[in-house]
Amino acid sequence: MLYRDSRRRGATAAATAGILVTGLMLAPSAPAQASPNKAKDGAVRSGDARFEVLSPTLIRTEYQKDGKFTDAATFNAIGRDDFPRTRFTKHVENGWLTIDTGAMTLRYRVGSGAFNADNLTVQLKTGEQVVQGRPWADRAAPDCAFGVLCEAESLQLSGPGVATDHRGYTGRGFAAGFASSGDSVKFAVDASDSGTKQLTVRYANSTGGDGQNVARTLTVQVDGDAGPTLTLPPTANWDTWGLASVPVDLTAGRHEISVVRGPNDSGNVNIDSLAVVNPGDSFPAPTPPQPQPLRFGTLGEAETGALSGGARPANDHNGASGTGFLAGLENTTSAVALTVTDVPSAGDYRVQIRYANGQAGSQPVQSRTMSVAAGTAAPVTATLPPTSGWDYWNTVAVPVHLDGGTNTVTLGCPTDSSCNVNVDTVAVTSADSPLLAPHAPLGGYRRGLDGVSGAALTSAGLLYQDGWYLLDDSASALRDTKPRPAAEQDGYVFAYGQDFTRGLKELSTLTGPTKLLPKWAYGVWWSEYYDRTASEFQDVVAKAKAEGVPMDVLVLDTDIKAPDKWNGWSIDSTRIPDPKAFFQWAKNEGLHTGINIHPSILGSDPKFAQAQATAKGKLQRVGCNGGADCYAFDFGDPDQLKAYMQLHDEMLPKGSKGPDLWWMDWCCDNSKSSLAGVTPDAWINQQYADKTGFAFSRAYGSLQAGGYSSPTPVATGPWADKRTTLHFTGDTTSNWQTLQMEVGYTPGESAATGLAAVSHDIGGHTGGLQQPGSEPGSTKLPDDLYARWVQFGTFQPIDRLHSNHSDRLPSQYGPEAEASAKKFLNLREELLPYTYAAAQEATRTGTPIVRSMYLAYPNEQAAYATAGSEYLYGPDYLVAPVTTPGNTATTSVWFPPGNDWTDIFTGKTYQGGTTQNITTTLDTMPVFKKH
Repeated sequence: MLYRDSRRRGATAAATAGILVTGLMLAPSAPAQASPNKAKDGAVRSGDARFEVLSPTLIRTEYQKDGKFTDAATFNAIGRDDFPRTRFTKHVENGWLTIDTGAMTLRYRVGSGAFNADNLTVQLKTGEQVVQGRPWADRAAPDCAFGVLCEAESLQLSGPGVATDHRGYTGRGFAAGFASSGDSVKFAVDASDSGTKQLTVRYANSTGGDGQNVARTLTVQVDGDAGPTLTLPPTANWDTWGLASVPVDLTAGRHEISVVRGPNDSGNVNIDSLAVVNPGDSFPAPTPPQPQPLRFGTLGEAETGALSGGARPANDHNGASGTGFLAGLENTTSAVALTVTDVPSAGDYRVQIRYANGQAGSQPVQSRTMSVAAGTAAPVTATLPPTSGWDYWNTVAVPVHLDGGTNTVTLGCPTDSSCNVNVDTVAVTSADSPLLAPHAPLGGYRRGLDGVSGAALTSAGLLYQDGWYLLDDSASALRDTKPRPAAEQDGYVFAYGQDFTRGLKELSTLTGPTKLLPKWAYGVWWSEYYDRTASEFQDVVAKAKAEGVPMDVLVLDTDIKAPDKWNGWSIDSTRIPDPKAFFQWAKNEGLHTGINIHPSILGSDPKFAQAQATAKGKLQRVGCNGGADCYAFDFGDPDQLKAYMQLHDEMLPKGSKGPDLWWMDWCCDNSKSSLAGVTPDAWINQQYADKTGFAFSRAYGSLQAGGYSSPTPVATGPWADKRTTLHFTGDTTSNWQTLQMEVGYTPGESAATGLAAVSHDIGGHTGGLQQPGSEPGSTKLPDDLYARWVQFGTFQPIDRLHSNHSDRLPSQYGPEAEASAKKFLNLREELLPYTYAAAQEATRTGTPIVRSMYLAYPNEQAAYATAGSEYLYGPDYLVAPVTTPGNTATTSVWFPPGNDWTDIFTGKTYQGGTTQNITTTLDTMPVFKKH
């Protein structure tokens, strides 16, 4: 039934079924063979620095000013002793300690103190490129010269994110939020003499998320000691900026200054810039950035050249190196001129250009051209094929003739139709040089995609295109959540080169493997935010079964709770009169069940008195989505955590098995975790995993770190969640742009964090393209969007049909969409053995279920350029979901070299190393089996 050509069905159906079910053959998972590394026993000491070689491509780097290091496992790093012993050499020469593993060379300047940009380097080979990295370069507080304005977004931020969503800022954005205690911006300044100085900040303070428009406060710390309070009166709105000053006492010499939200501060402000000046001095003007030279043979940031004609720096897309990229090449007058130095001699060279070419407004996706002018020679033309969106980058090289010494190379638009590309990096190299990979992140993560419509900024994770990364574990508590004995620098230098799967495998060993879910979780889920009774749920299941629609998991959303539908802690008897019988019915039907939970409780809830007693009176009335009489939990407090988890058990009737999972929808409540050194999401998710086997929740951060869908990372990182969590990515917008974004998001998140189980709302959650639905108060998607989203879900880690009062069953759509959805939901069931085997492989090896193309084809530039439009599903299937409207669609598919690829629906085979346009109707999609 998978082939469109009826003449071939009989001969090929059995073979195709075999492909689907047995395409991935894996050996059973064997218990991990612990081979205690005791790397600390062979550690290399250099003064107050220590280096543990865990593998040829992984070295732990520690600095502690008293030389007392952390040997115990941390909450993130639980597997240091699971690496086999590694041979390496070490020697000291000319004041530098060198550790050579054969795959990487690490150098540390002896006696130079804490790690920084200058005293610790790493060298590795990435493809044919020799890469030099400075792992600790961005970890120390950057300098802000006395009397000079410094942009807050360029300083060391802990908690606040860099934002551009308000007007009037200078530089490339501003530090946004200060939403949580401990959020800070830090810098270093040299005072020429002792005395009282003045710290002035440029800020905005308007109505915050708490609904208040009042003066806010932050605390100034000097060298870690709390100092004066900085008071920030309201400004007219978030686009209006004011100045606030506070005196600071400094002795002559270097100091680290932090502007931090202390435990008694109100925060919730944005900071654009700051300066340390003499008392009474005016606030300095921003210094326009000066063009930077580009040395021959090295990568340079395009935005640091001399810009003209509207060309400008930007940072509103993912995947660029440095602090952003060059945008604004939108007309024939816009250009960037780069001064190239140290060209060896007159001759023929190449200009390498890393660019993104997505859809520009209403224009069709198309190849663009760029003029490259060198000196007085006639410009040459670089052809720039499309990339799979503005977050995905490609590198091309164009030949040029240069004089020896210094040259000017100018990039511009030869015609209006050639404009509209973004440029990340530029390099001028010899004609035979390999393409140089920048230190640019591959993939990324964020706590959720709530409210996202098409584009979503993410935080960088493990993988970088030039093959190295520092996992900074300095802020992590110990494995038992106790604090470290003393503050230290503690970071793991990964040097995987182009072997990205090795990096993921070593991340899995170091921080724990991704959670293998029960096999049923990889089937078909049905979930809808719609007020239903037990009998109505039963009718839905019966109807699906009668129509041949598979259903493995039934999720009960928030309306089944009482006394409050949001955060009640009883099952509403008017919705489900006999919970025990209901869950038994579900079990008899072969269904696994889940209940949606919000982490708060009303003071009027009958369960509140006992919860408050268990919490020893520490629950606080803070207000939340359930109203003013809403109490929240601090999961970091053992008594409050106990009270919270007990509420789950008390919701169920005695003798009832209850749900198989709790959906912890931590979105709009003020619960938190005060447990220092442990990512709040990771902590509460572990509690759910301990209770039912795995957590179904948002991941990687904290509700307080910029909001429930925030891309803002927290200091303890995203590393522990994969051990416990099925990541619920939140409430997305139901439109084509969001579907398109999710194609690259899933593999990008897994590549960045190692978490394989990512769950989107299939069909989106709310808004976007909605039509009147089949039930009172419901909506539905356009037929084509529904069918294509169901197709996409078939080849995702989790296939969870969900919505906010929007139809998700096939029979609620027109005949073609219904037939397509039934076909693909049943295909998901056929794929279950393959999907589960891929999940087992992800847990065993770290290679995720849904794989970015560059994991398997790191030498191919097309693998990076197409990472937003296609991916591998397990090792054997190439999937290129349709993300454009219409019952017929044409999709561009890149087929990687080295194999042939057969369409599982038509049987047509395509040669690897080619790009083809694949046309499908609603009953098929571009999916190809590797041969």
